[in-house]
Amino acid sequence: MNRSNHAGRFRTTAAAFAVMVLIAGCASQDPSSPSGASDTPLSASGLEDASGREVVEKLERLPLEERPTDFVASVETEAVVMVDDQGNESWVPLPEDEFYVSVAPYVDQTHECFFHSLTTCVGEMSNEELEVTVVEEGTGEVLVNETARTHDNGFFGLWLPRDIDAELTIEYDGLTSTAPISTREGDPTCLTTSQLT
Repeated sequence: MNRSNHAGRFRTTAAAFAVMVLIAGCASQDPSSPSGASDTPLSASGLEDASGREVVEKLERLPLEERPTDFVASVETEAVVMVDDQGNESWVPLPEDEFYVSVAPYVDQTHECFFHSLTTCVGEMSNEELEVTVVEEGTGEVLVNETARTHDNGFFGLWLPRDIDAELTIEYDGLTSTAPISTREGDPTCLTTSQLT
């Protein structure tokens, strides 16, 4: 897919993001609007020369008090989309062979989410250690088997192969959650339904 197709596909406005943030706390649906692309949000982030993966990892790890408030950054299927409060937009493509899923496990409360907002999404379990396993369906291959720590925003991230179905298992303090994950085009990049019981 060429750059112009990407730009058309990942069109978003500040108004759409504002509504989604107000309602759900995250980018909860596929936003679209015929606004013009701009490098303004990317410049504001200080990440002009960063890859898509670097943008995701930098913004995801920021403490909540350091989160930018002049733009919203959303992880979509193939790009990070940034929109400022004037509706200016920029985007950075994500790796062609990797799919990013941000996971916010919870015990008591959660929120709806579809495309993960790196700047506004906040989960229940901040800075907690979890045992995480991801097993690909069909092959049984273990893709992830590690101790993960949620960031200040209550999420931890997974870079997985594209175009797979898998099962995610999270263990924490005697509690467990199991959930399906799919990494195809248009699949969610935000998982907030993993309740630990």
